[in-house]
Amino acid sequence: MDSATSEKSIIALDGWLQTPAGVYVRAWEQARLDELTADIFGYNAVQIGMPQLDALAANRMPNQWLAETRLAGPAPQAQPRRTKVVLNFDELPFASQSLDLVVLPHVLEFAAEPHQVLREVERVLIPEGQLIVCGFNPASLWGLRQMAGRMTGSPYLPRAGEFISMPRMKDWLKLLNMGVTQSHFGCYAPACRTEKWLHRYAFMDQAGARWWPYLGAVYIVQAIKRVKGMRLIGPAWTKKPVAASAGVPVTNKRREHQDG
Repeated sequence: MDSATSEKSIIALDGWLQTPAGVYVRAWEQARLDELTADIFGYNAVQIGMPQLDALAANRMPNQWLAETRLAGPAPQAQPRRTKVVLNFDELPFASQSLDLVVLPHVLEFAAEPHQVLREVERVLIPEGQLIVCGFNPASLWGLRQMAGRMTGSPYLPRAGEFISMPRMKDWLKLLNMGVTQSHFGCYAPACRTEKWLHRYAFMDQAGARWWPYLGAVYIVQAIKRVKGMRLIGPAWTKKPVAASAGVPVTNKRREHQDG
């Protein structure tokens, strides 16, 4: 998938996110992201892609960026504290080990080189920095519907997306020394196109979470960057300052030499 194709795929996803199914997905992901990011602390956080979602809404880091591949109008839910950056997802304009949190909502499945995107994210994260990935689950009712739709010419989700299974995503993260700490599945309703039918199947969200938890249409994975040979002791501001031994000021030392 070249960059032009990737751009078209992202535009197709933008349109799909405005459909009833897209609104359904965004509502679930917004609620989960609010829970996951509320207690992640640091200074610098970046959301890459999908401006229709405010992935950092509940996070309290002072510096937040929304990164996109093109200059577009303001996102409906964008907050003034977020600074918009236009970039290539596989060439992030951030210094190495400079970010505390990166959120990738449905970026990897529509990126031209998803492995390179992950490598760049690993580069810019500080040791013990955190990554959150949102993706469509191919092992779901939506995944089956998408597979059948491609054969009939009427896919349910954007055609160009290369959906990544949860086990495969974990393997990719493991290769980059990213340890998975949490994973969540959601959106268990069948692949309906209207709000009416999605509402009728709303009971499946509770039933699915209990009886077939790994078959949700979307998932969220949270991981931490591990650095071999490094052990994080704790924030510097929690350590008690070491009391300096009492000494003679330099001016007093000079006077002693003069008097002597």
